[in-house]
Amino acid sequence: LRYNKGKRRETQYLDLARSSTWHKSHKTSKEKSISPQSTPGFRPFSVTMFSAFSHLSRHHQSSAPRVASAIGRRFFAAKAGQSEVVLVGCGAPNRGMGWYHAVQMLEGRCPSASLDYVVEPWFLGAGSTGPGGPEFGQWAKETTSAHGTSFLSSVADLPAPKEPRCALISGRTADNPRLLTECIAADCKTIYLEKPGAPTVKELQQMKEEAEKAGVAVLMGYNKNVCKYVRKTREFAETVPGSHVTFVSNNAYENTPESLGECFERNAEGMLKNMAIHELALLVSFYDVTVENIESVTADKEFSSMQTLPGPSGKEFTDFDKIKFTIKTKTGKEVSVAADRCGGTDSYATVTDANGEEVFRYWMPDEEDKKTVQELQAKYPTAMPYFFTQDPDYVTVKERVAKNTVTGEEAEGVATIGVAVETLRVAEFLTPTLMEQLK
Repeated sequence: LRYNKGKRRETQYLDLARSSTWHKSHKTSKEKSISPQSTPGFRPFSVTMFSAFSHLSRHHQSSAPRVASAIGRRFFAAKAGQSEVVLVGCGAPNRGMGWYHAVQMLEGRCPSASLDYVVEPWFLGAGSTGPGGPEFGQWAKETTSAHGTSFLSSVADLPAPKEPRCALISGRTADNPRLLTECIAADCKTIYLEKPGAPTVKELQQMKEEAEKAGVAVLMGYNKNVCKYVRKTREFAETVPGSHVTFVSNNAYENTPESLGECFERNAEGMLKNMAIHELALLVSFYDVTVENIESVTADKEFSSMQTLPGPSGKEFTDFDKIKFTIKTKTGKEVSVAADRCGGTDSYATVTDANGEEVFRYWMPDEEDKKTVQELQAKYPTAMPYFFTQDPDYVTVKERVAKNTVTGEEAEGVATIGVAVETLRVAEFLTPTLMEQLK
């Protein structure tokens, strides 16, 4: 990059960044930055930022000039009043939750969020030529060309932020503790952490303490906390004496050993730490459910099913393919949860009266949102169906977190990492208890 009278002008140094001779002579380039003293008004950044783009260009040689041009257009793209968002762990197009988060921000549906960087270690590294790798490379190329978003292979390659930075961590659960540490070091003001946050309670508690010490807010991607159907169900239940609420969550996996085995392996933390963790967060947030306050938990054996199946690797995994249970608390509250991996695409909640008669049911999506779902299905026909049914809630959580990052305004209804710690504690308590009841 060349500077003239304090203004940045782009020059084509991508070929230099790809040069193996240049790399060999700059092995410590991570510590070498353009001097701010020699360029007034310029914020330094590491020249190793080019490495991720050189990786992309090796797969898409014809796109090199456009990638370089995008760097010049997009660098520090977040405007005043916007959070500079770094998506960490994008995943494969049409399958990864991170990818769908990116799509929503790139479409401008979260006005307080500017997706300036995508950090994807796997598909910009060892996984670039494996399953999903070429598709990711093509999507990255198109996104860089259309939006100027910068793709990096490591959080360490991020330059210093110019606007308040928010990291949206949507990687593998096992990687989250390390990624949170890296994002704190990268000057993130706020971290949006996808559920469940960490593999174990101990790790998530350590992450909470680390973030608090650094003064970094950590908010969770428990989108059902802000869902319309949850709000309306809770409001109706308050009007019914002796009411009982049941939250029902469905996914649309095929009911075959192959499909469920792949699901069990990819979500090896287990259903209660994965699919049903949203419902557990509702119980913690609104029904006083904590490990210490649980008086009893009872599995519905007629509904529930637990299987041991081989995943694609050949290793066997034991998990629920569907589970229903009722929790009674010591403070007198009672609530039920049902989750079915093969139950379809819709979630809903019911309210029964004191006689056990159902008096209310509210679906997600409702009639108002079904048109949006149909439009999204037509636009992204191969994407995971559950993206669309929860689409407006993903937008709501991201917008509130991004706005909180910029203004400090409370992210209303969004779960904190403290809620996430208790939710994970409940999941770890319930899993062996329910498995034992189903043997």
